[in-house]
Amino acid sequence: MTSSAWDQRIARAEKLAVALPATAELLKFYVEIARFQKKVYDALATVKRSEVDTTLLLPHFAPLLALVKSVGPQALAQAAGELAERENAFQELLIDPESEIDAYTFFAGVLLQPYTESLARRSDVAVGNSPSTCPFCGEKPQVGVLREEGDGGKRSLICSLCFTEWEFRRVLCPGCGEESVDKLPVYTASEFEHVRVEACDSCHTYIKSIDLTKNGLAVPVVDEMASVPLNLWAEEHGYRKLQPNLLGL
Repeated sequence: MTSSAWDQRIARAEKLAVALPATAELLKFYVEIARFQKKVYDALATVKRSEVDTTLLLPHFAPLLALVKSVGPQALAQAAGELAERENAFQELLIDPESEIDAYTFFAGVLLQPYTESLARRSDVAVGNSPSTCPFCGEKPQVGVLREEGDGGKRSLICSLCFTEWEFRRVLCPGCGEESVDKLPVYTASEFEHVRVEACDSCHTYIKSIDLTKNGLAVPVVDEMASVPLNLWAEEHGYRKLQPNLLGL
C-alpha cells in the first residue's frame, strides 16, 4: 500500500492552480488539505487492518482545525474555530453518527477519506454488476471516468469517500437508473474539453466524467473539482449534482 495516489492528486492540483486562475484559490486550498490527508493515510498504513478504527483519527483532529483556521476560506475557518471550542466535537463528527453536525461535514470528510481509502486498498472489493453506489463503502460516486476499450470507451465511477473505482454501464444514470439515451444528455465546454456533464432528464441530476482519451494527464478527482464553472452551468439549467465533492461543490 502506497500514498502515490495522494502525490498524484497534489501534483495535479498544483498544476491546475497555475493553469486555471478562476479556481486557483480553491485548488491551492485543496493542495493543503490533500497534503494533510496524505499524512493521515501514511500514518494508518502502519496499523494492522484489524486494529483500524476511527479513534485513530483523533490525533489528527486538532491539527486539521488549526490548518483550516490558518489557510481555509472564511466560512470554514470560522467553523474550525467553533469546532475547536466544542468539547465533544470529534465524538459528534466521527464516532456517533446520530450526533453528526451537518454544518461541519467537511471536517469529517477530510479525515474519513484517507481512513476509508486505507481500508478499501486492503480489501478485496467486488466491483461487478454496475452498482450505483460504491461496492466497498456504499457512498455515492463523485466522478466518472472514460477510458479506451477496443473500438469504444469504458466508463467507471469513483467513490466520493474511499476513492474505490468500479465499472459502470456507459448509458445508465447512477442516480435513478434511467437507460434511455434520449433522456441522458451530455454537455461539454471548450475550456474543459475532457470534462463531460452527464445529465439525466428523469431525475434531473448530473455527474461529471473525465475523459482520459482526451487528456491522459488528468486526475479525475482533481479535474472534477477544478471544473467548477460546469457545475454552475448545470445548476442554471435545472440539474443538481448527484454527489458534492469534498469542498461541497
